[in-house]
Amino acid sequence: MKDASKPQHHPGTRDSFGSSFGVLVALAGSAVGLGNLWRFPYLVGQNGGAAFILIYLIFVFLLGLPILLSEFIIGRRSQASARAAFKALAPGGHWGIAGVLAVLCCTLIISFYSVVGGWGCEYLFKSLCFDFTRGDGSDLENLFSSFSTSVWPPLICHTVFLAATAGIVISGVKNGIEKFSKVMMPVLFIIMVGIAIRSLTLEGAGAGITYLFHPDWSKVTANTFLAALGQAFFSLSLGSGMVITYGSYVKKDANILSLGAQTAAADTIFALIAGCAIMPAVFAFGISPSEGPGLVFITLPHIFGQLPLGGVIAIFFFLALLLAALTSSISVMEVIIAFVMEEFQMKRRPATILVFLVIWVLGCLCSLSLGVLGDWKVFGKNIFDLFDYVSANVLMLIGGLVVVVFVGWKLGRKEMHDELTNSGKLRIPNWVIDIMLVLLRFVAPAAILAIAVFQWI
Repeated sequence: MKDASKPQHHPGTRDSFGSSFGVLVALAGSAVGLGNLWRFPYLVGQNGGAAFILIYLIFVFLLGLPILLSEFIIGRRSQASARAAFKALAPGGHWGIAGVLAVLCCTLIISFYSVVGGWGCEYLFKSLCFDFTRGDGSDLENLFSSFSTSVWPPLICHTVFLAATAGIVISGVKNGIEKFSKVMMPVLFIIMVGIAIRSLTLEGAGAGITYLFHPDWSKVTANTFLAALGQAFFSLSLGSGMVITYGSYVKKDANILSLGAQTAAADTIFALIAGCAIMPAVFAFGISPSEGPGLVFITLPHIFGQLPLGGVIAIFFFLALLLAALTSSISVMEVIIAFVMEEFQMKRRPATILVFLVIWVLGCLCSLSLGVLGDWKVFGKNIFDLFDYVSANVLMLIGGLVVVVFVGWKLGRKEMHDELTNSGKLRIPNWVIDIMLVLLRFVAPAAILAIAVFQWI
């Protein structure tokens, strides 16, 4: 009988990250995405400002981090892709189905995400042409509506974005994902800090800061806690196989407890910086914040058009948006490619091309469903919205639940201790592992089920 505590794959035959910093920026890139730019600031403002942030931070480090570490443990211990990881650690069982669901989840995510990434490409091009220094808000609203519902322009942009993602991933983990993340993640943070500084200097920006950081406990309800919990879960890319896949490329001497904590911190810091970049400007111009793409593709271009040097700021903002989208999309695509490579014994290049073609077709359907295929409905949703809903509200939650049950009950304390301490080489207090085990066995499953109920009702 195989020893479930030992990996059944050979890490020497797999690519790996070259440094702990490379792991950190890649993981942070996976977590930092478009949701940080428009969803987090909106949730903060609608749910009590600093009160929501405090609740969110508690959930990130009390539940998000243990689940993140669980996926790390599965990935590094198995040194395998999402499906093969469960099969290696629990041979003979049906746990591998969870890996298949993770691959399906990532396929749906990147299919619609690449469409939105394509919008970022288009708006970066428009900003380079200084289009946002002309026209009024209604022009920008019509511009976004006509572009996103048309046929060829969004398809071309979707293709460009997806090709850029594949171009990074095809070079491998160390020479592709890690090299790109090492350069672009610092650039992304610098750009957002610069925009935040400029935004904070605007007359009337104080209202935006108050909106974000003034603790208003009167706005805190049960839904606030569930919203904070859901944001912590989704922002860290939990339940989708991304952390498992990246974890499988992490060397055995890396401190995964430290890497997990730094990843959670980096994601939170970026979300707060994004809030400081966006909300002060929104309030300085007397515009009500709104949730979703409209804030990024309609409201902000309108603001850029009224700012001194706003055209230049727009270029940097949409460059940051595109980088945030790319750092997330490469992690999503890598989950699928790692699965195809291991399950079908394919080399990286043909596996990447195959995955690119499949996602390109699905992405085209998502894009067209916003326009000419808008009448195609499944459960009352077009293809774009269906892929979004099923991936975030069904598959990620199932994936997260399976992970906590698997690590908390199937692997157990010995294997957790072995991975977190690097086989005893790192000193971690026993109470840390005991608390994490309690959270994974009892608290995390209840929290995930609460998110599911909140999302489904």
